[in-house]
Amino acid sequence: MSFTVSGLSPAPFQSLFGLSDKALAEHGAVRRIAQADGRYPCRVSLEDAAPGDRLLLVNYQHQDAASPYRSNYAIYVREAALETRVCTDEIPPVLLGRPIALRGFDSDGMLVWAELVSPDQDIEAAIGRGLAQTAVDYLHAHNAAHGCYAARIDRA
Repeated sequence: MSFTVSGLSPAPFQSLFGLSDKALAEHGAVRRIAQADGRYPCRVSLEDAAPGDRLLLVNYQHQDAASPYRSNYAIYVREAALETRVCTDEIPPVLLGRPIALRGFDSDGMLVWAELVSPDQDIEAAIGRGLAQTAVDYLHAHNAAHGCYAARIDRA
C-alpha cells in the first residue's frame, strides 16, 4: 500500500528560532546542542540532527482531535529546519534503527489500531498493516522508548 510520511511545518516554530534562552523559557522551550553520543530527531526534516546542530525542545500538540486521545508532548526541531520533509513510499531516517510505536486513528481521532515495531522489524510492512485497516484514517509514529511524536503517516 502506498503511503506518505510527513514532517511538521516549520512555521509554528520559526518565531522561536534564534531567541535567547530566557525568551525561549518564556515560551516553555529550551535550546539543545546535538551531541555525538545521542539522537536528536527533528520533526520537520525527519532526520537526526548532526553533532553541533542547534535544536529547540518544545511542547507540541500532535493529536489535536476533539477526543480523549488529544495529546501533546516534547519534540525536537532543528533551528536550521526550514522545509517540511514529505516521503512517499520511503521511510525517513527518524523511523529507522529505533523502536517505533505506530498508532492508528479513525476520522474522529479515536485510537483503533496500534503496533510496536522493533528496530529489526520491517516498519514499512507494519505501516501497510495499519493502513490496511478500514477503520484507520491516519497513523502517528512515536518513539517507543521516550513516547515522543515522530511523524504522521497517511495513505498516498
